[in-house]
Amino acid sequence: MSIVVEHLNKSFGSGVTAVRDLSFAAAPGKVTGFLGPNGAGKTTTLRCLLGLVAPTSGTATIDGVRYQEISNPINVVGASLEASGFHPARTARNHLRMIATAAQISGTRVDAVLDTVGLTAAADRKVGGYSLGMRQRLALGVALLGDPKVLILDEPANGLDPEGISWLRSFLRDQAAAGVSVLVSSHVLSEVQQTVDDVIIIRSGSLVYQGSLHSLTEDGLPEVT
Repeated sequence: MSIVVEHLNKSFGSGVTAVRDLSFAAAPGKVTGFLGPNGAGKTTTLRCLLGLVAPTSGTATIDGVRYQEISNPINVVGASLEASGFHPARTARNHLRMIATAAQISGTRVDAVLDTVGLTAAADRKVGGYSLGMRQRLALGVALLGDPKVLILDEPANGLDPEGISWLRSFLRDQAAAGVSVLVSSHVLSEVQQTVDDVIIIRSGSLVYQGSLHSLTEDGLPEVT
């Protein structure tokens, strides 16, 4: 399933334009890096893709339809925009079980996801005692519950230690190898360059570059600042 953004514009109030005529695509079976400095419009674009904000104009679709039109979104799109929204007194296992029950997903899937994101040993600890890196893993677990074909992740390496970053790279590559379309945002190219196949770079809400990582690094651009 492809992610396609076409002539996307998003303005807030009067005079604040977060995204300007932005067009790009992210293909199945690839990890696509969505890069730009803080405030470039990355999160706003992702929120448009996920139906959390309405575009001023243009479209943001997944497999040709808007997120709001997908009948079973948890089985199609997994997303992590921030490692928050967890009740501090609830365990990771219970948090995932609650979501799985609402989505009619089996309890065995919860156990599988906890294992995939490396939280089995900490699954029965309260989330309030988790580090930021552990909350990032739990957010990824939520995104994986429905075994989706599209993953949309906003700064997933934030808070991860070197071991966690190495794990994240392997995880993203494994997802792409399984045919998943992976779109992962970052403000630093060096953070994702060992992982991504293609790169989309935006600045001030506008497209700067779209293409392969190989072509970009041949031009000697080590990061986006």
